[in-house]
Amino acid sequence: MSTLLHRMGRAAYRHRVAVSAAWVAVLALVVVLFVTVGGEFDDEFTIPGSESQAALDQLREASPAAAGAGADLVFIAPDGSAVTEPQYAAAIGDVVAAAGRVDQVAAVQDPFTTQQVSPDGRAALATVQYGVPAEQLDADALETLQAATTAAADAGLRVEVGGGAFATGAVTVGPTELVGVVVAVLVLVLTFGSLLAAGMNLLVALVGVAIGLVGLLALSGAITLSSTAPTLALMIGLAVGIDYTLFILSRHRSQLAAGMAPEESAGRATGTAGSAVVFAGLTVVIALSGLSVVGIPFLTVMGLGAAGTVLVAVLVALTLVPALMGFAGARLVPAPGSRAARREQALAEHAGAPARTGGARWAALVTRRPALTVALTLVALLVVSIPALQLRLALPDAGTAAEDSTERQAYDAVSEFFGPGVNGPLVVLVDGLDPATAEQTAGAVAAAIGEVDDVVYAVPQLLADGSSAIVQVVPESGPQDEATSTLVGDLRDLAPDLERQTGVAEIAVTGQTAVAIDVSDRLAGALLPFALVVVGLALVLLLLVFRSVLVPVKAALGFLLSVGASFGAVVAVFQWGWLMDVLGVPATGPVISFMPILLMAVLFGLAMDYEVFLVSRMREEHVHGGAPRASVVAGMRHASRVVVAAALIMFAVFASFVHIEDVTVKAIAFGLAVGVLVDAFVVRMTLVPAVLALLGRSAWWLPRWLDRLLPDLDVEGAKLTPPAPAGRTLEAAGQS
Repeated sequence: MSTLLHRMGRAAYRHRVAVSAAWVAVLALVVVLFVTVGGEFDDEFTIPGSESQAALDQLREASPAAAGAGADLVFIAPDGSAVTEPQYAAAIGDVVAAAGRVDQVAAVQDPFTTQQVSPDGRAALATVQYGVPAEQLDADALETLQAATTAAADAGLRVEVGGGAFATGAVTVGPTELVGVVVAVLVLVLTFGSLLAAGMNLLVALVGVAIGLVGLLALSGAITLSSTAPTLALMIGLAVGIDYTLFILSRHRSQLAAGMAPEESAGRATGTAGSAVVFAGLTVVIALSGLSVVGIPFLTVMGLGAAGTVLVAVLVALTLVPALMGFAGARLVPAPGSRAARREQALAEHAGAPARTGGARWAALVTRRPALTVALTLVALLVVSIPALQLRLALPDAGTAAEDSTERQAYDAVSEFFGPGVNGPLVVLVDGLDPATAEQTAGAVAAAIGEVDDVVYAVPQLLADGSSAIVQVVPESGPQDEATSTLVGDLRDLAPDLERQTGVAEIAVTGQTAVAIDVSDRLAGALLPFALVVVGLALVLLLLVFRSVLVPVKAALGFLLSVGASFGAVVAVFQWGWLMDVLGVPATGPVISFMPILLMAVLFGLAMDYEVFLVSRMREEHVHGGAPRASVVAGMRHASRVVVAAALIMFAVFASFVHIEDVTVKAIAFGLAVGVLVDAFVVRMTLVPAVLALLGRSAWWLPRWLDRLLPDLDVEGAKLTPPAPAGRTLEAAGQS
């Protein structure tokens, strides 16, 4: 691999104008495609093959209006007043009539007719039924419905508009998210000691993420793309793009400082650091692409979209970076006497000397008593992981929206005046009715359902075809409560008995709440198999890279510890409410269903990234005859600075997205930020050196028969021939 990438790097260096022009053309092409064929976002959560989805599809065929999106109009009278007072009742009637004339609205239920008035008389609830699903609503549907409530507001009523149709909205990226980029620039300047190198690094990352992100948006006209997917692709693509370029560019500057000619250095940096970039990038791509095996469309698109952005970041780093090195030439050589030059000179002159850099001093400290370091680190990580045992999963609804949004206000008002279950009613589809007795049979089914624990009431409604009906079931518990999930299971267990007793063909539980529960259950069930696949992949890949049995096992266990700590932190904040005001978490509750599996996929790639860059340098020292502990310290001396910079950049980018309003992105960004810090600084830079020092030479043991079977990936670039002595000065070479 290193030989191929070495040739690729030198070719890009020589043909820098053509390579750069090609990437500019690719960027222009995806922009044109986005402008011409780009579509809109679709935040519908579907789960093909589930009972709830099959019943919902069947309901849409039988009665499109009954399967359409629903909204709530909540009217609240001032303190000491009631909505039944004449002036308020008249205003509510005007709003019901106006809402019925809004585009796409099929029906509006008058709260006085349906008796949807709170026991204290202060609130009334009008249900709006659209004739289309939520994903087909006009972009201004919420604003149009709000405009229809003017009469009630003028009469002195407080009116909130919400419901399932407006439970989620598009994710917006604001100036706050640019803080991560600013921090990344500062870290790059401090790491390189060069504005030119830092600028090149950021430029390459921005080009890669622009191509990947705009390309993903261009596909929105042909695929179902959620509003969260581009934000995730932006967050991950920006982070890995900066890091991958950092790895290659830092190796290039180190080689230039040692006197290597710029072209040869560009090839060698691409062949060595680039090999690790390929390995790390492919692990992220494979893990993210693996999300498609769960069988949930929106998660598949989200994973593949982020994977595509990472793949673009890898390709840009391997080609555009050496091309820009060609334009910079010798100007990337650390200036004589500069801090960067002195650091590189010290590393070269004291390769076998005692620890001198911060990374080497830290390695020497943690390997002095490796058993104690391992014990303390394991205890700390396990303690932080304890909250993960209480991890609960659910899809977001209006209860997780911003506190000042009308959909959140409507959600809270419905819970307060009518009970939490009204926010998440279940729909039971009764199919195969005899038209002659349909009303009586549907009533009998509703009555039986009403006797089930956690059911407040069940109301039957015949559909237009006469052979099917729906029963709206209102639970006592909210849509994200465990009791509601239990109720769905109880109703499905009851269905076969009801089918035999009533003679109907099918009784199925569906509706937005049931679909969300099924999605969460599917994702929860896929979490362990996915973890086993990811850990197994880590073992195989690291076995190929390091040609060792114990190093991959150690790396995989370290990854699981990082994931556990990250999950624990997410549970503590988003379920228990720790620091929720500081982080702007709108409400506590279950964690977004796809966060754990998505976090594992991304963190796996990042963890292997740091593992390769640190341990490959340690292995290189060991191969050249270094003692076990000395090899660990020497490897940290060379690689720790770059890994620290990469981890800080990753953390800054992810942390900047924690302040985004959308709770889904907030939870994912927070989990990744914590995971990066824990994995880089606790696992890779503390636990790994201690474990390798404790294992000694046995850490690199590999059975001979297995050594003969495994291909040699040569990530360290051992097969590259030594560079020929430069016949010209660096300055001359840079001008050629």
